[in-house]
Amino acid sequence: MSTDYPRALVRSPIAPLFDEPRVSSVQISQLLAGHHVELLEEREGWCCVRGTDRYEGWMHRGYLHENGAAYHPDGMHPARMSLGCVVMRHGTRRALPLRAFLAADDQVVSGEVADVADLPVRFACEASAITRTARRYFEGTSYLWGGVTPWGADCSGLVQTSFALHGVALPRDAWQQASAGIAVESSPLEAREGDLLFFSDRADRHITHVAISLGGGGIVHQALGRGGFGVERLDDTSDPYVTTLLERFTCARRVLSG
Repeated sequence: MSTDYPRALVRSPIAPLFDEPRVSSVQISQLLAGHHVELLEEREGWCCVRGTDRYEGWMHRGYLHENGAAYHPDGMHPARMSLGCVVMRHGTRRALPLRAFLAADDQVVSGEVADVADLPVRFACEASAITRTARRYFEGTSYLWGGVTPWGADCSGLVQTSFALHGVALPRDAWQQASAGIAVESSPLEAREGDLLFFSDRADRHITHVAISLGGGGIVHQALGRGGFGVERLDDTSDPYVTTLLERFTCARRVLSG
């Protein structure tokens, strides 16, 4: 992340990122507690921010904690990550979603927490591990435009979060993710586990959806047409939703080496 701009930390468990500097605007993404942002511009209490994935949007200053002291003495390197937990801070309980950071004095009441130093071991950079993460943490998640956690996510949010836990940084939106890795010249039914499959419901074929291949013709994704989390068999020709999905397939990308 560039150091040309001042930085701040997200203070809320989930902070919505808006398309415009007003609360009635469209949510385009979310940032989580303890993650830092660059402050690009400010207008009457609204900040144009850029996260570590280089994605930009507007966030109200109320979601930001500028000095970061609650998280670490230097404010930028939290040591514990939530895998879905409840903590007690100064006598107040608060739930933290997957990939939010705990503050230094947070006491875990329930749920899972991981030391950041242990993440590479706990979340190996392997295709089967990534697909297990997607299925374990996002099963039952409702579809939410701009969402990135099991409290509500869109298709690219599931992909970005699942891969990030395993140390693979991907862009935020599906069309941006379609430029990651290398092209895979195969049908979606032949994709390897961990490959990303892209789809479009537009005449100009602009990417509008992404799924993670499970190998053997299976996929895991967040789909508006399913209301949220779904595991599909792309060879199930009896399912009209799957048939339509295959018609919208545009390309596959491999973001994992080997």
